[in-house]
Amino acid sequence: MDVQIIRVGPAQADLLDRVAEDVFDDRIDLARLAHYLRDPSHLMVVATFNGEVIGQARGVVHRHPDAPTELYIDNLGVTPDRKREGVATRLLDDLTDWARSLGCEEAWVGTEVDNEAARALYKGRGSEAEPFVLYFYEFDDR
Repeated sequence: MDVQIIRVGPAQADLLDRVAEDVFDDRIDLARLAHYLRDPSHLMVVATFNGEVIGQARGVVHRHPDAPTELYIDNLGVTPDRKREGVATRLLDDLTDWARSLGCEEAWVGTEVDNEAARALYKGRGSEAEPFVLYFYEFDDR
């Protein structure tokens, strides 16, 4: 398995022209992608095989005046055909290496209750699930 892990910056955006099934939740919006890749507190890491993106992980560094600097792992996806090959672990390793280089002392991530694969991955990294309540709302045009 010759999977490459690549940190995506603006110069590597064309890697996302060829993406396997179910790596991202939705279609990539090029304007949003460009903005995301220019933000130094954000990082997207991709796994490629034969020129195709087969996995991705994204993170955001949060700095606080009253708490440790943390990495928020905001998304991770691996195409179904390549799951259970260690791709997600390699993506997370690179993402957390980046975060540590920026002074992050901890990381956090959320996942769905029924996502057993994700829960096993995060638990295997030494974490325990915590109770969490999520509120989602859209901004209106006030």
